[in-house]
Amino acid sequence: MRFKDKVALVTGGAQGLGQAICERFASEGAVVIAADINEDKAKATAKEIGEKYGVTTLGLGLDVTDDFAVHTAMEDIDGNFGRLDILIANAGILKAGEITMFPVSEWRQVIEVNLVGYMICAKHACQIMQRQKSGVIIQINSKSGKKGSFRNSAYAASKFGGIGLTQSLALEMAQFGVRVNAVCPGNLLDGTLWQDSLFEQYAHTQGISVEDVRRKYMDQVPLGRGCTYDDVTNAVAFIASDEASYMTGQAINITGGQEMR
Repeated sequence: MRFKDKVALVTGGAQGLGQAICERFASEGAVVIAADINEDKAKATAKEIGEKYGVTTLGLGLDVTDDFAVHTAMEDIDGNFGRLDILIANAGILKAGEITMFPVSEWRQVIEVNLVGYMICAKHACQIMQRQKSGVIIQINSKSGKKGSFRNSAYAASKFGGIGLTQSLALEMAQFGVRVNAVCPGNLLDGTLWQDSLFEQYAHTQGISVEDVRRKYMDQVPLGRGCTYDDVTNAVAFIASDEASYMTGQAINITGGQEMR
């Protein structure tokens, strides 16, 4: 119960990896706030997790790109719980495309959600954490934050920027006892994002079949398998815990050896 009574906010927490992160914190005793642009799903996820693990949960609708909405949500969290111990900046989108054909509006949308949204959430979380002189922020980044991604420039750019933001926040917030890190998962081939979107997107943009997409990305991993939610939540839980109290400004690979820098 490493997180007993700690207050953890997970953006993009209604489904997929975000939901798995919410469950992991709940299983270790945390008060869990699942925030998502899909308010109904966020509330359903929070209710399910609260009943399953016997912890306090809250589901709320949140657009991470809306500065005022995030400010209001953080004020409500501070008012209701008196603190915020952990922010997991997980909300994100991916739109792939060949650069010569990439609609600028869609390219900007990826940057807006993945990078600006992270900044906005961190900004308001830091105001609470600075005052309480403690806290942990973890961005869910990607292996695409370490290495360019074929016909996937918007996503890679947003994630490279996320690591720069993480390191800068770590420097700025260290004096207040706040640690800021990122985790960089590999290919979550059986996860919601891949199943619902990426296999089809990559098959289209790379001109290969869905089966070939799976084979291609599996073959790139030295350990020979896709990344799982447990692989990611194990790392997130460790970095958020006091066991990692000397770690800040890091971008930790969880890629089965696919990325080693």
